[in-house]
Amino acid sequence: MSSTATDEPRGVDRRVALATLVGTSFEWYDFFIYSTAAALVFPALFFDQYGAELSVLLSFATVGISFLFRPLGAFLAGALGDRAGRKVVLVVTLLVMGVATTAVGLLPTAASIGIAAPILLLTLRIFQGLAAGGEWGGATLMAVEHAHPRYRARAGIYPQLGVPVGLLMASGVNALMTGVITPGDAFVEWGWRVPFLLSIVLVVLGYLVRRAVDESPVFAEMKSTMTRAKAPVAALWRRHGLLVFLAALVFAGNNAAGYMTTGPFVAQYATNPEGPVGLSRTAVLLAIAVSAVTWGLFTIVSGSLGDRIGRRKTLAIGNVAIAVLAFPMFALVGSGSALLLTAGLVLFTVGLGLAYGPLCAFYAELFPASVRTSGVSIAYAFGAILGGAFSPTIAQYLLQRTGSLTSAAVYLAIMALLALGALAVLRDRPGIDLSITNEEAQQGAIGLGRRAEKEPVS
Repeated sequence: MSSTATDEPRGVDRRVALATLVGTSFEWYDFFIYSTAAALVFPALFFDQYGAELSVLLSFATVGISFLFRPLGAFLAGALGDRAGRKVVLVVTLLVMGVATTAVGLLPTAASIGIAAPILLLTLRIFQGLAAGGEWGGATLMAVEHAHPRYRARAGIYPQLGVPVGLLMASGVNALMTGVITPGDAFVEWGWRVPFLLSIVLVVLGYLVRRAVDESPVFAEMKSTMTRAKAPVAALWRRHGLLVFLAALVFAGNNAAGYMTTGPFVAQYATNPEGPVGLSRTAVLLAIAVSAVTWGLFTIVSGSLGDRIGRRKTLAIGNVAIAVLAFPMFALVGSGSALLLTAGLVLFTVGLGLAYGPLCAFYAELFPASVRTSGVSIAYAFGAILGGAFSPTIAQYLLQRTGSLTSAAVYLAIMALLALGALAVLRDRPGIDLSITNEEAQQGAIGLGRRAEKEPVS
């Protein structure tokens, strides 16, 4: 048995699972309430002076621009995680995200301070991007490196579940605000601020949970043997640059799909009173919340599949589903029916879950221990740029130019096919020893689809 195995009966450390799930859920709640506000209120409150169409594009662009800073957050968190520990990264990123999110809820609008308002909004969104770029790698490795080799995919679903859980929380809170507490104009006037201000409570809870978790056993081994890389990011690019790019492509298809459908594009399209659908904000937010449940359920399913049939096969099945289901999903979104829109999003999130759950284990098994935090964080961050960063903006542009949602479906299908191409040239390596003593054996992650031999697992 490798040094990463635990004594838990199912191979998953429950305290670590809780810490990664709670922390990532709170951080993605923060991220999703911004995306929702970018669709529903920010065009009018921060960009109204630029006209109807451009204000929407600019608001969506603030969502995308934050993704450009994810690599910087990943560089910083990767270096910190490979030098000071995975646990430190979890605490720091949670605090940065929470403080930035709470500050958005306190911002004056453009009507009060003019151009300074969107500048401050963008600045805080950049801090959210920095935190998001560093969060995932630390959470992933805490979950996977604590797990028994047989159950790494199942252990890895806990940080992944944070995304649909965060989406469910964000959509639920916003639906409560738009439908019950501050319906109509009251939501635009002040109700949108409440979900942002609630973030400070979640930060405190997440901080307490994460502080109580033990450090990753792999990092503890690195520290005790003094084998930490002095410049992990430089070593990563020198030895594994192509691997980072291919791993980024694997995530890009899923991320483009996730941010286009559960982010601002669908919400703005379906609630636009001058558009062809014209549904209420509450109805659309509830539809997104229901789809978050399906996303979470199939993320859980993907963990078991990832341990049984392999991470690569499960990810491939998910990306094929994304490519195929994008077309009926957008047809249902454009139907004008809240029930059919919900059905379309629920159907589509089946592929999202399958293409997302095994990613933690797959990424962790690609990189050597000494550069693993840097590797998984930076690959994830670049995948987010290639995928989700500007997918809502691209979809909005395609819609404005073609007048058809089919163009957005074609875009998502192309992104999923790129992910499948990257998967074809990466090896699936379940059971590989993740410890620092196995650095050399972890060098051959690229192999034109060949499956690496499993190491014996006791």
